[in-house]
Amino acid sequence: MRKEIIYSLKGSYRDDLNVYGYHFGKGEPSACVVGAIRGNEIQQLYVCSQLVKALKELEEKGAIVSNNEILVIPSVNHSSMNIGKRFWTVDNSDINRMFPGQAQGETTQRIAAGVFDVVQKYSYGIQFTSFYMKGDFIPHVRMMETGFQSASLANLFGLPYVVIRKPRPYDTATLNYNWQIWDTNAFSLYTSATDHIDEASARQAVASVLRFLTRMGILRYTSHSGYIASVIREEDLMSVKTDMAGIYKSMAAPGKEVRRGDVLAEILDPYEGEILSQILSPTDGIIFFSHNAPLVMEGAVIFKIIRRLHE
Repeated sequence: MRKEIIYSLKGSYRDDLNVYGYHFGKGEPSACVVGAIRGNEIQQLYVCSQLVKALKELEEKGAIVSNNEILVIPSVNHSSMNIGKRFWTVDNSDINRMFPGQAQGETTQRIAAGVFDVVQKYSYGIQFTSFYMKGDFIPHVRMMETGFQSASLANLFGLPYVVIRKPRPYDTATLNYNWQIWDTNAFSLYTSATDHIDEASARQAVASVLRFLTRMGILRYTSHSGYIASVIREEDLMSVKTDMAGIYKSMAAPGKEVRRGDVLAEILDPYEGEILSQILSPTDGIIFFSHNAPLVMEGAVIFKIIRRLHE
């Protein structure tokens, strides 16, 4: 293992921001894994730390196939993580909306440019990221429909689902999108948590990356074969919204099978504790995403459901 600073930003009032990369193996730049770009992505940081640990042990055993180099970047925005903020500490901008970056631009544009200059060289790019809405997912691989995506490659991670989505204008400044445009096979991996550690899905995430690297001929590693993924499109997921604001009590976690009319959640009066509303499932299916904050606003998406094929 070789540890190096791949990008450094001079700090005026705090320590410098040093983005560290961990290199395994030697040769062609084969696979790059990027973890926490946002300050609340604790799970993503943890998954990468466990991946670094696993790859270090595998490298010592000679399990990395010759002429292959793997790079793991556990954290890009630990300055925000240190003070409990999701976005950049000074101007609240999102580094994952600044790619491919600009070397002479604003601070987050410079960080994005410095990181992208290193990671764009790799054949396969894997990002552990988080959703813009607060909540939990079924572990899955997500890809943007850029014309360069490959669902068959995404299947090799062995996670339960592969989600393909049409990029919106703001997506064109994400790491995943720019990786694809610059000829890297890019995958975004979502685990069951963001701002706390979920041990089970973290182990599943590490295993999925090792499985993918093995199937691509980069590692020699024996693992469980995983799932045969179901490929779904994001627009086919049914969104369930609230009809009132209040204290939120979820009754359906990701992965739970539900039937039409099942109670998915309750919204309580924050002062009197009475049930203001019961949110019912509009379809038979499987919970894919579940809101997990204690408060909810009216009209908020609290669930996304994979509908049964006969629906």
